[in-house]
Amino acid sequence: MKRVLLSSVVVALGLVGPALAGETPSAPGTSVYFGNLSDGDVVASPVKVVFGLSGMGVAPAGLEKENTGHHHVLVNRPALGEGEDGADEFAFPIPADENHLHFGGGQTEVALELPAGDHTLQLVLGDQNHIPHNPPVVSEVITITVE
Repeated sequence: MKRVLLSSVVVALGLVGPALAGETPSAPGTSVYFGNLSDGDVVASPVKVVFGLSGMGVAPAGLEKENTGHHHVLVNRPALGEGEDGADEFAFPIPADENHLHFGGGQTEVALELPAGDHTLQLVLGDQNHIPHNPPVVSEVITITVE
């Protein structure tokens, strides 16, 4: 139902085109990574998360500029493409909710308030419309423990 509704909105607004088809190219060899966290780290909240990017630049959402994108942090959810919408996640804008954090201002770090316990994190680079590039630029999913 979500996909049908989103598709209807996209068509109604006249937004159909390459940018909304997940077709914004990523530069070959581009990688995104956590600059200060590793899988298995034990940390305190707020958790400082530094976004690392190699091979492309950072630009705010809404700005169409070749070889750029902006960061998204996926929190406590399966890896992109492995969620309930599967491969469709690569073709549509990343949602904005408690599990999908957007940094469309071009931010390169954040302090996350996370409760005690284990949490998974993944970085995803999105194009000007919050859609993953083609091919997608994603980090490995890491698990951190907040004390």
